[in-house]
Amino acid sequence: MAAVAFVAIIGAAGMRATPGILIDPLHRAFGWSRGTISLAVTINLILYGLTSPFAAALMDRFGMRRVVASALGLVALGSGLTLFMRSSWELIIYWGLLVGLGTGAMAMAFAGTVTTRWFATRRGLVTGILTAAGATGQLIFLPLLAILVENYHWQAASATVAGCALAVVPLVWWLLRDRPEDVGLRPYGATGPTPAPVASGNAVARTFTVLARAAKTRTFWLLAGGFAICGASTNGLVSTHFVPAAHDHGMPTTMAASLLAVIGLFDIAGTVASGWLTDRFDPRKLLGIYYGLRGLSLLFLPMLLDDSLKPPILFFVIFYGLDWIATVPPTLGLCRTHFGDADAPLVFGWVLASHQIGAGAIAVTAGLIRDHHGTYTPAWLIAGGLCAAAAVMSLAITKPTATQA
Repeated sequence: MAAVAFVAIIGAAGMRATPGILIDPLHRAFGWSRGTISLAVTINLILYGLTSPFAAALMDRFGMRRVVASALGLVALGSGLTLFMRSSWELIIYWGLLVGLGTGAMAMAFAGTVTTRWFATRRGLVTGILTAAGATGQLIFLPLLAILVENYHWQAASATVAGCALAVVPLVWWLLRDRPEDVGLRPYGATGPTPAPVASGNAVARTFTVLARAAKTRTFWLLAGGFAICGASTNGLVSTHFVPAAHDHGMPTTMAASLLAVIGLFDIAGTVASGWLTDRFDPRKLLGIYYGLRGLSLLFLPMLLDDSLKPPILFFVIFYGLDWIATVPPTLGLCRTHFGDADAPLVFGWVLASHQIGAGAIAVTAGLIRDHHGTYTPAWLIAGGLCAAAAVMSLAITKPTATQA
């Protein structure tokens, strides 16, 4: 099941790799400003987050297989329709709305649901592996899509993403199952019977009920605030604007996209290692370290960008890659510890919503900064300062009470 989930997440990852590659080509092809294109990215990112908690509840109600297959279909539809767009509002509908909803249902809450249901032990490690699937998809798609855009047309990249999302649907429908009990197994590491709860009632109502309970706690707001900054400093800023920022300094698009893919390569190692560490160390302290180091790296980035590959930018790529989404395993671990296994995927879905709201806010802000100032430097510095605040917020989370534990 972990392997099937891994491949499914990769299938949806192609669209997550496209914003940074397509900003400049769409600007040239249609004359749209970077702020307008970034608005579509912002809507995509916010819907990606807001869909996540509802998708987790729908998986409880209707099953992972139906929800995930439908989500992949939406990604393929939205990406395919961009081939025929002529106006910026179409980009917002196809790229922002349809793809945002589809990728949201394939978000990290899906990984949290699989991990919670199928694993009683090694949860941090498995969370790290499934989270790394997005980075693996980035590693696979970024260089390929950059080559297609550079040598053919931006439409070739959209068609490729649509085809890859559709190709994964049969695998999901054939192999994905909701719970170990469906195939006569127990969760990995379970020592006794674990009867599956019967899903009932309104999935949307349950989503808001869980949010209402979680929102009464200080821990939820600290996790959500820190994760909003996490999204701002990764998906919103680096994923979306690293390639055009590097291109501003004279670096070829394919080279910049390859560097972003290398970030994804090291992210796989960093996220899996973070999962292993989460099983053994205090996740609050891990988050504080991760956010602090990320902030430092972003403060130095404006001085490292150049027109060619040099050791400083390679060091940034490796260092930043190890930290990219290493925050996910400890954040999900804290959701389980403070809110329990039954509610953890939904709580994490809401925390992820804040992640994407932060990402969306800085995606459009960075685009406007570039349009008005001709440089991304203020955006990198703002993100570095926010990461320092996230480190403080993480360390301020208290240990769970005996009742919560």
